[in-house]
Amino acid sequence: MLLKRLFLAVALVLTGSAVAPFGDGGAEARQVFDPSSRTWREIGPTARYGKSKIKRKMVRYETKQKPGTIIVNTKERRLYHVQGNGKAMRYGIGVGRDGFQWSGTHRVSRKAEWPGWTPPAAMRKRQPGLPAYMPGGLNNPLGARALYIGSTIYRIHGSNEPWSIGQAVSSGCIRMTNKDVEHLYERVRVGAKVIVVR
Repeated sequence: MLLKRLFLAVALVLTGSAVAPFGDGGAEARQVFDPSSRTWREIGPTARYGKSKIKRKMVRYETKQKPGTIIVNTKERRLYHVQGNGKAMRYGIGVGRDGFQWSGTHRVSRKAEWPGWTPPAAMRKRQPGLPAYMPGGLNNPLGARALYIGSTIYRIHGSNEPWSIGQAVSSGCIRMTNKDVEHLYERVRVGAKVIVVR
């Protein structure tokens, strides 16, 4: 039994996260493994919307960028959607962990609702247990919506791990709660400028 538990723990660390049934194994409640704290967290039927301690808020934000621009500040772990008149909608985000952070200026090249996920080859090499493709849905790591960033492999996307918002745990993508990414998605057009700063 001890050997079995040790094998499971090692597998979970290698894959980064996992989902297990909770209670009767139905969709009403689940447990998600949090690799940062190495513990299981219970999530309920509203998990697709997630709960984050960081609430979206309209804030004062001085910038020369045009309204509609998205500015991602990885150090602050905040995303600003510029509104004009010195204001922006501020969202909490999860960012790339050490060694996976990046910066640059791009455009939103595509938008998708409940996107499928094809892990990049480099990620599959690091985490051999990942599937070659995962269809969109509640258990998909890209969550409810995705904004694709230029020709990069990165996206601004939802998350089925709302506890990761405000942390540096991703492989470079910008994570939001599903509720927040749905809010942003409705207000962003393809072609919008995306500026990622560190």
